[in-house]
Amino acid sequence: VQLQASGGGLVQAGGSLRLSCAAPGSIFSTHIMGWYRQAPGKQRELVADILSGGSTNYADSVKDRFTISRDTAKNTVYLQMDSLKPEDTAVYYCNAIKYALSGDDNYWGQGTLVTVSS
Repeated sequence: VQLQASGGGLVQAGGSLRLSCAAPGSIFSTHIMGWYRQAPGKQRELVADILSGGSTNYADSVKDRFTISRDTAKNTVYLQMDSLKPEDTAVYYCNAIKYALSGDDNYWGQGTLVTVSS
């Protein structure tokens, strides 16, 4: 299973970027879709996720600046990032997970680098 992430790049502080992640339909419709990030020297952390029903969850550090959404017609999840700060600089990873007692079904996309200059 491949998650195809795209949209990273270099942006000045205060700017915006939109990340995209395409997933197979069988995964997209049944898994929680999310974005994580990992800055140099830090652990990977959850940025935001969205359930199939549309409920969302955000890290406190990105609330009111980032918006996660999903397009069921395109099997794609987006992360709209506004008011970017230098501390948002990280490699961003798309994730799809389905929790189960028998073992979680978990997939990662390749990372996409976001660099925010001051």
